[in-house]
Amino acid sequence: KGIGKSLAATLIEEGAQVFWTYNETSPDNGDVHFFSFNAMEDELPLADLPEVLDGIAYCPGSINLRPFARIKAEAFVSDFELQVVGAIKVIQAALPLLKKSEQASVLLISTVAVQSGVQIHSKVEASTGAIEGLTRSLAAELAPKVRVNAIAPSLTNTPLAAKLLSSDEKIQAYAERHP
Repeated sequence: KGIGKSLAATLIEEGAQVFWTYNETSPDNGDVHFFSFNAMEDELPLADLPEVLDGIAYCPGSINLRPFARIKAEAFVSDFELQVVGAIKVIQAALPLLKKSEQASVLLISTVAVQSGVQIHSKVEASTGAIEGLTRSLAAELAPKVRVNAIAPSLTNTPLAAKLLSSDEKIQAYAERHP
Protein backbone atom coordinates (compact mmCIF):
# COMPACT_ATOMS: atom_id res chain seq x y z
CA LYS A 1 0.00 0.00 0.00
CA GLY A 2 2.76 2.44 0.86
CA ILE A 3 6.52 1.98 0.69
CA GLY A 4 6.32 -1.40 -1.05
CA LYS A 5 3.83 -0.18 -3.63
CA SER A 6 5.92 2.91 -4.33
CA LEU A 7 9.05 0.78 -4.66
CA ALA A 8 7.29 -1.54 -7.12
CA ALA A 9 6.10 1.43 -9.20
CA THR A 10 9.62 2.88 -9.32
CA LEU A 11 11.13 -0.44 -10.36
CA ILE A 12 8.52 -0.86 -13.11
CA GLU A 13 9.25 2.65 -14.39
CA GLU A 14 12.93 1.64 -14.61
CA GLY A 15 12.04 -1.43 -16.65
CA ALA A 16 12.24 -4.13 -13.99
CA GLN A 17 9.98 -7.14 -13.98
CA VAL A 18 8.17 -7.08 -10.63
CA PHE A 19 6.46 -9.98 -8.87
CA TRP A 20 4.28 -8.73 -6.06
CA THR A 21 2.51 -10.46 -3.26
CA TYR A 22 0.25 -8.57 -0.94
CA ASN A 23 -1.58 -8.87 2.30
CA GLU A 24 -4.86 -7.00 1.89
CA THR A 25 -5.13 -5.30 -1.48
CA SER A 26 -3.94 -6.26 -4.91
CA PRO A 27 -1.76 -3.85 -6.87
CA ASP A 28 -3.51 -1.68 -9.41
CA ASN A 29 -0.74 -1.69 -12.00
CA GLY A 30 -1.10 -4.03 -14.96
CA ASP A 31 2.69 -4.32 -15.31
CA VAL A 32 2.98 -6.24 -12.06
CA HIS A 33 2.82 -10.04 -11.90
CA PHE A 34 0.99 -10.66 -8.65
CA PHE A 35 -0.02 -13.66 -6.65
CA SER A 36 -1.65 -14.30 -3.33
CA PHE A 37 0.81 -15.39 -0.67
CA ASN A 38 0.80 -15.17 3.11
CA ALA A 39 4.28 -15.68 4.55
CA MET A 40 2.83 -17.06 7.78
CA GLU A 41 0.62 -19.68 6.13
CA ASP A 42 1.89 -20.45 2.63
CA GLU A 43 5.05 -21.65 0.97
CA LEU A 44 6.58 -19.15 -1.44
CA PRO A 45 5.15 -20.17 -4.84
CA LEU A 46 8.51 -20.65 -6.55
CA ALA A 47 6.81 -22.01 -9.68
CA ASP A 48 5.31 -18.53 -10.21
CA LEU A 49 8.74 -16.87 -10.12
CA PRO A 50 11.57 -16.75 -12.66
CA GLU A 51 14.55 -19.08 -12.23
CA VAL A 52 16.74 -16.14 -11.18
CA LEU A 53 15.76 -13.37 -8.78
CA ASP A 54 17.77 -10.17 -8.62
CA GLY A 55 16.09 -8.99 -5.46
CA ILE A 56 13.50 -9.22 -2.76
CA ALA A 57 11.96 -6.37 -0.83
CA TYR A 58 10.04 -7.54 2.23
CA CYS A 59 7.81 -4.64 3.28
CA PRO A 60 5.15 -5.71 5.76
CA GLY A 61 3.27 -2.93 7.47
CA SER A 62 2.27 -2.67 11.09
CA ILE A 63 1.79 0.39 13.28
CA ASN A 64 -0.05 -0.63 16.40
CA LEU A 65 1.08 1.85 19.03
CA ARG A 66 0.12 1.38 22.68
CA PRO A 67 1.72 1.89 26.05
CA PHE A 68 3.82 -1.14 27.00
CA ALA A 69 1.60 -2.02 29.98
CA ARG A 70 -1.42 -2.38 27.68
CA ILE A 71 0.18 -4.77 25.18
CA LYS A 72 -0.35 -8.49 25.61
CA ALA A 73 2.60 -10.78 25.01
CA GLU A 74 0.71 -12.39 22.15
CA ALA A 75 0.73 -9.05 20.29
CA PHE A 76 4.54 -8.97 20.48
CA VAL A 77 4.63 -12.51 19.10
CA SER A 78 2.24 -11.60 16.29
CA ASP A 79 4.33 -8.59 15.26
CA PHE A 80 7.53 -10.70 15.43
CA GLU A 81 5.94 -13.35 13.20
CA LEU A 82 4.89 -10.74 10.63
CA GLN A 83 8.16 -8.80 10.57
CA VAL A 84 10.85 -11.39 11.30
CA VAL A 85 9.51 -14.90 10.75
CA GLY A 86 7.83 -13.82 7.51
CA ALA A 87 11.11 -12.33 6.25
CA ILE A 88 13.01 -15.47 7.22
CA LYS A 89 10.56 -17.73 5.38
CA VAL A 90 10.62 -15.63 2.21
CA ILE A 91 14.41 -15.25 2.15
CA GLN A 92 15.07 -18.93 2.86
CA ALA A 93 12.66 -20.03 0.13
CA ALA A 94 14.03 -17.57 -2.43
CA LEU A 95 17.72 -17.94 -1.57
CA PRO A 96 18.49 -20.51 -4.30
CA LEU A 97 16.99 -18.15 -6.90
CA LEU A 98 18.88 -15.16 -5.49
CA LYS A 99 22.19 -17.03 -5.54
CA LYS A 100 21.79 -17.57 -9.30
CA SER A 101 21.86 -13.79 -9.85
CA GLU A 102 25.00 -11.80 -10.53
CA GLN A 103 23.77 -8.93 -8.33
CA ALA A 104 21.13 -10.10 -5.88
CA SER A 105 19.82 -7.87 -3.12
CA VAL A 106 17.49 -8.28 -0.19
CA LEU A 107 15.83 -5.20 1.28
CA LEU A 108 14.16 -5.28 4.67
CA ILE A 109 12.30 -2.51 6.49
CA SER A 110 13.02 -1.29 10.01
CA THR A 111 12.15 2.03 11.62
CA VAL A 112 14.13 5.02 12.80
CA ALA A 113 12.46 4.44 16.18
CA VAL A 114 14.75 1.43 16.83
CA GLN A 115 17.82 3.66 17.04
CA SER A 116 16.21 6.53 18.93
CA GLY A 117 13.65 4.89 21.20
CA VAL A 118 10.15 6.34 21.05
CA GLN A 119 7.32 6.20 23.57
CA ILE A 120 4.57 3.64 22.93
CA HIS A 121 6.63 1.95 20.20
CA SER A 122 7.86 -1.07 22.19
CA LYS A 123 6.05 -3.63 20.04
CA VAL A 124 7.17 -2.09 16.75
CA GLU A 125 10.73 -1.52 17.96
CA ALA A 126 11.09 -5.05 19.31
CA SER A 127 10.29 -6.71 15.99
CA THR A 128 12.09 -4.23 13.76
CA GLY A 129 15.10 -4.29 16.06
CA ALA A 130 15.22 -8.01 15.33
CA ILE A 131 15.05 -7.17 11.61
CA GLU A 132 18.18 -5.03 12.01
CA GLY A 133 20.00 -7.90 13.70
CA LEU A 134 18.87 -10.33 11.00
CA THR A 135 20.04 -7.88 8.34
CA ARG A 136 23.54 -7.57 9.80
CA SER A 137 23.88 -11.32 10.20
CA LEU A 138 22.65 -12.17 6.70
CA ALA A 139 24.76 -9.39 5.15
CA ALA A 140 27.85 -11.05 6.62
CA GLU A 141 26.75 -14.60 5.83
CA LEU A 142 25.55 -14.12 2.25
CA ALA A 143 28.20 -11.65 1.03
CA PRO A 144 29.47 -11.15 -1.57
CA LYS A 145 26.89 -13.10 -3.61
CA VAL A 146 23.78 -11.51 -2.05
CA ARG A 147 23.64 -8.01 -0.54
CA VAL A 148 21.32 -7.62 2.42
CA ASN A 149 20.28 -4.19 3.66
CA ALA A 150 17.56 -2.59 5.72
CA ILE A 151 16.19 0.90 5.56
CA ALA A 152 14.82 2.60 8.65
CA PRO A 153 12.39 5.32 7.59
CA SER A 154 10.59 7.68 9.87
CA LEU A 155 6.82 7.72 9.83
CA THR A 156 5.96 7.90 6.14
CA ASN A 157 2.81 9.41 4.70
CA THR A 158 1.16 6.17 3.56
CA PRO A 159 -2.29 4.65 4.11
CA LEU A 160 -0.85 2.72 7.07
CA ALA A 161 0.10 5.97 8.82
CA ALA A 162 -3.08 7.87 7.92
CA LYS A 163 -4.40 7.90 11.49
CA LEU A 164 -1.15 9.35 12.81
CA LEU A 165 -0.78 11.91 10.02
CA SER A 166 -4.37 13.11 10.00
CA SER A 167 -3.65 16.84 9.68
CA ASP A 168 -1.20 19.16 7.97
CA GLU A 169 0.18 20.11 11.39
CA LYS A 170 0.97 16.48 12.26
CA ILE A 171 2.57 15.89 8.86
CA GLN A 172 4.75 18.96 9.34
CA ALA A 173 5.71 17.96 12.90
CA TYR A 174 6.84 14.48 11.78
CA ALA A 175 8.70 15.95 8.80
CA GLU A 176 10.63 18.27 11.10
CA ARG A 177 11.46 15.46 13.53
CA HIS A 178 13.15 13.26 10.91
CA PRO A 179 14.10 14.95 7.63
